[in-house]
Amino acid sequence: MPENLPNEQSSFQPQQPQYQQPQFQQPGGTPPDNYLVWAILSTVLCCLPFGIVSIVKSTQVNNKWALGDFAGAQQASADAKKWAIIAAIAQVVFIILYLLIFGSVFLAAFKSGFREGYN
Repeated sequence: MPENLPNEQSSFQPQQPQYQQPQFQQPGGTPPDNYLVWAILSTVLCCLPFGIVSIVKSTQVNNKWALGDFAGAQQASADAKKWAIIAAIAQVVFIILYLLIFGSVFLAAFKSGFREGYN
C-alpha cells in the first residue's frame, strides 16, 4: 500500500462548517401603509385581476420591511396603492361603457316602438 494515501485509522476528523448568525438591521419606525383593505375591496367590488395584483403587492410590504428592504417596502406600498386605484378606475370605466351600450340599445328599442305605433 502506498504511504502517501491516508490510512483508514488515521485521526482525520471532518470539520463542521462554521456558520454565523445573519445580522439584520432592525427597521426603524413603522412600515409604510400596505393598503391591504383597499386591495381586498378593489378585488371584491371592482376589477378582479387588478385587485389580485394589488393584494400581492400589499402583502409584500411588511415582509420587505421586516427584512430591512426599506426601499422595496416603500415601492411595494406605492404599487399596491396604484393597482387598487387602477382596479377602481377600471370598474368605473366598465360601468360607464355598460350604461352607454345598454342605454343606447334600450333607447333604440324605445324609439322604434314609438315609430311602429302603440296606439
